[in-house]
This record gives sequence, structure tokens and C-alpha cells, in this order.
Amino acid sequence: MNVQHSSYASAPVRPIAYAPVDVTFAKAADGSLRYSSRAPLNHYDQSLANLFRSAVERAPDRAMIAERAGEGWRTLSYEEARKIVDALAAALIERGLSAERPLMILSANSIEHALLMLAGYTAGIPVAPISVAYSLQSQDHGKLKFVTKLLTPGLIYVADTGPFAKALAAITDSGAEIIASQNSANLAGVTLCDDLMKTKSTRAVDEAAARIGGDQIAKFLFTSGSTDVPKAVINTHRMLTANQQSLAQIWPFLNEEQVVLVDWLPWSHTFGGNHNFHLALKHAGTFYIDAGKPVPALVEQTVRNLAEVSPTVYFNVPAGYAAILPYLEKDQALAKTFFANLRMIFYAAAALPQDLWTRLEAVSVRATGQRVPMTSSWGATETAPAVTAAHFPLERAGVIGVPMPGVELKLQPYGERWEVRVKGPNVTPGYWRSPDLTAAAFDEDGFYRIGDAVRFADPNDPAAGLIYDGRLTEEFKLATGTWVQVGALRVGLLAAMSPVLQDAVIAGEGHDNVRVMAWLNAAGCRQLLGDETPANGAELARHPAIHRHVLNALKRWNSQNTGQSTRIQRVLLLGDAPSIDANEITDKGYINQRAVLKHRKTELERLFDSRHHPDIIDVDA
Repeated sequence: MNVQHSSYASAPVRPIAYAPVDVTFAKAADGSLRYSSRAPLNHYDQSLANLFRSAVERAPDRAMIAERAGEGWRTLSYEEARKIVDALAAALIERGLSAERPLMILSANSIEHALLMLAGYTAGIPVAPISVAYSLQSQDHGKLKFVTKLLTPGLIYVADTGPFAKALAAITDSGAEIIASQNSANLAGVTLCDDLMKTKSTRAVDEAAARIGGDQIAKFLFTSGSTDVPKAVINTHRMLTANQQSLAQIWPFLNEEQVVLVDWLPWSHTFGGNHNFHLALKHAGTFYIDAGKPVPALVEQTVRNLAEVSPTVYFNVPAGYAAILPYLEKDQALAKTFFANLRMIFYAAAALPQDLWTRLEAVSVRATGQRVPMTSSWGATETAPAVTAAHFPLERAGVIGVPMPGVELKLQPYGERWEVRVKGPNVTPGYWRSPDLTAAAFDEDGFYRIGDAVRFADPNDPAAGLIYDGRLTEEFKLATGTWVQVGALRVGLLAAMSPVLQDAVIAGEGHDNVRVMAWLNAAGCRQLLGDETPANGAELARHPAIHRHVLNALKRWNSQNTGQSTRIQRVLLLGDAPSIDANEITDKGYINQRAVLKHRKTELERLFDSRHHPDIIDVDA
């Protein structure tokens, strides 16, 4: 399906209220640039307990959270949630939990998960939501064992012991009490969550909430980055509440109407668990839990939810937009519901290919007659997460905005680009029980080394913002000494081969040319093949029509990108899924380039040998 976009560029943009951009910019004695907002960070909540309780006072009868229950939705109001949260907080306090013995949550997003998380915030007890993949997709449970040993939890929650029985068996030596909403595996010694909710709330809960200071740990979030070993990022209450205040200041439109989110992003990651969930709390909004994901087996759940609930802001990663766009493009009723109340489309976690941007604009214009504003932000788990945001109109993908109030950037020269470092109340104090990793994460001026490169959208106008320009650890040199900028190349290729690719890994270090391994987007391939689309991934990776599409796109790309660092010689289409055990992918769909290249040595060898392979497209064949 080739969507024509030119007729939509002149359509009016749906009005939205942004805070004015006012930045300061100066060169330091060491040659770095210091870049920050002139707008001061206003007063923010002392703790997430305060944030939650303020929302209850503002809108006690409003639905706080909802999740699917058969054909309808199970909802809890803010007042109903407060009563359960206080009971659970009392239970946590009775068990003597602390930073040394936190609450670890293994299950996916759910109402019970949310209530336990809020109970931890209220009681001043850290919560550690763990990637579900560590328990249910992993074969060796190696990462689950590692994080359990590092955290020494006092309490572990699972929604149902049945699916998690093997995972729990792998960490029986933790000594932690197991709580579950259901005990279908009939495990001994399991406490039911319903019983915890019957705990009587006492003055101890209010006293604990009042004692929480900004430096107190709210949660541990795990991130692997380019390594194989997860790191426990300390998230303090100050980090999280300060970041929400920054967002509230740059997006004043959030106060104009009730915030409604429909969100699948996992709470074990900072985008879903910190940015989105806390944003709903900050504005006393309603959070609809989407049990779907941007994978073939689950994306239709997301589509069903979006057909029923129109969000006011929609948050997703590029892989998520690639998965739902084919449905929005073919179903006008779905598109009308999705865009009905939508004030802003937001992407983060990876760069958005321009093709996805223009297709989203086209669908919004057909559905509403207007272009719904699209924007992006940038940050990390260590920054709670947002550091920059584009609180001004954007016309194309790539710009990640300007520093948010309270944040200072230090831009170190890096060739023609800048390595970006961060300081502010939203920055982590370090990694739990890992002093060496903590020391290495900060420079001599106390700025967090995030490891990303940026450049200015307009070198003559700092207010035009920054453009994300890739992970420095992903870049490599060809045998000729030419640097390959992986981030920009990957985004360009995904757009050039739209709509069939889901993601791509760039290879070629030490070789004479660049080659690519890529996963296919099943929904996008279905647009091309219709009813002939194979269900089997390996068959799809060998399909002649897919190969023709990729080869033609590759030739067009190479005709416009003739340099050694951008011209692509070969593409290998992968028929399987990225491996969680090998650290190839996170729950939110981010592909770890280095880990894939390390894990897939056999595929890499085939990609660079001289033989013909049925799943490889060679531009010169």
C-alpha cells in the first residue's frame, strides 16, 4: 500500500497549548556547551504518596484505572483505590519491608499491580517491577535469578502462580514471601492478594507517607543497555515528581480537560511506568490498561481497545505505531474513534522513521480534517525519564526538543555532533549496590553520561531544539576507517522499505561495506500480500514478493545514498523473534544492536559470505 502524503501537509493542525520555549546557551571553558531552560522548575510534590493523595482529593469519584473484563472494563475510582492502597500499605509496613527488602513485582500491568505499586509509594517502601519476559519468555531465568539476588526482596507478587511456577521455582532461595491474586499452581505458603487488601489501615500508614522525603527510593528499574547484566537504577521520589512537574509546565493543555490514556507500555520500563502512569496520576486522569503489544498475536487487542476508548494523548514507541498503522489506514471507523479526542501523538524510546510520521498525519487528516500534533521527548531510565521535549510545533520526525525546566545539558564535542550529558533533580543518584557502575556513570562535573549523540536542528537557533543522532556504543568503523552512524541509517532504511520491516540491525564492523539483518512487520507484509501472507515467519522471510519489495527499495536507497557508510550491500530477513535471554530486545520493543550482533554469529557469517541464501537479498545479485 503506497499512501500519498503530499495533499495532507497543508491541512490545519489541531490547536494545542504549549509553554513558550525560552532556553539559555553558553560555551564553557572546557569547550562543552551548557544548554538549559530559563523557565524555573516550579514547586513539585514531596513524594509520589502526595501526588496520588492529591489526585484522590481532586477527583475522588473519577475512574483512576481500568482494565479489560470480558466485553467491558473493570474500573476503580480514585477514592476506591485509595482505600485499597492504604490497606496494602499497612500490610507492607507490618512485614517490615524496606530498601534492603523491597517489593518485587513479576507480573504485567494490571489493577492489582498498580495498587501494590501505589502502596509501596505510600508506605515509603521501594517497588521493583521486573520485566515479565524474565519470567515467562526466558528459558534459563538467568536474569531473574540475578535481579532477585541483587535486590533481596522481602515480598514477591505474581498475578497467578500457574504461569509463574517455573520462575518462582528458580528463585526459591530468595526467602521472600509470595503473594498472588490467584494460586492456580496450588503452591504452598502463598498469600492471596485479597487477604492483604483486608489489612486494617492505621495511623502508621499516614505517618509513613508524611515521612517520605525526596531522596527516598521509590522504585528500582532495571536496564541492561549494551551489557548482558541488568543494572538496578535507583529512582527516588524527587526524580519522579520533579519530572512530572516539568511535563506539566511544558504541556499546559493537560489541564484543559480530563486526561485519558490507553497504554500498553510495560511498567517495568521508565516510559510506561514512570512517564505515562505518573502523568495520569499528576493530572487525576484515567489510565486504561491495554493488554495488547505491537506483535502479531497481540496487536489486535490494542486495536480493539482503541476502537472503544479515545485517548487524549497517545504514547507509543515507533514499533507500536508501525503495528497499528495498517489497521488505522484500512478502518475509517477505528481511525475516527482513535483521533476523536486526541490532542497529541507522542513517540519515544527510538527514532521514528519519517514514513510513519507522514502516514499518521495522513490518517488523522482523513479522519478529522486536521493534523493531530506529533511530538517527541528524550531521556533514559536514569533520568526518570524525560530530559528534553519538543513543546513547539514539529513538521517532521527526528527533533527531540529542548531541555525541560530544571534540567541542564552538557554537550561535549564529538566530531560534527555532540555527546549529551545530563544534570537535574530527575537524575538518578546511581545503581543499587553497584558503586563502580555508579562512579563510571558520572563525569567530573556530576553530569550523567547517557551515551547518546545529538546535533542541533538549526545550528544558529538553539530554540529549534536537538535531533537525536544515535547511541555512541552502537557505532562502528568499516575496514576503510569510515564511521557508520547506526541510528540515522537504521531509521532511514525502515522508512525506505516501508511498510514491511519492523526493525533492523546494522552490521559491517571491520568489513568493506554495510549489511543489514531485519525483522519483518507482519501487518505491513499483509498489506502487500493480502490473503497469501504466510503465518510462519521463516516462510515470510523467503517470500518472493517480499524479496522484490525489499530489493527495489534497496536499489532506490542506494541510488540516493552512495557513500560507503550508507550504501547497503545485503539484507538478511530474520524469520524468528528477538531473544530476551540474549538481551536482543526490551519489553517496549527496543532492539539492542550490539547484543543481536553478538548473539547471531551464524546469521552474521551468512550475511558476509559469498554464497546465495534464500532469506538474503543481495543488491548486486
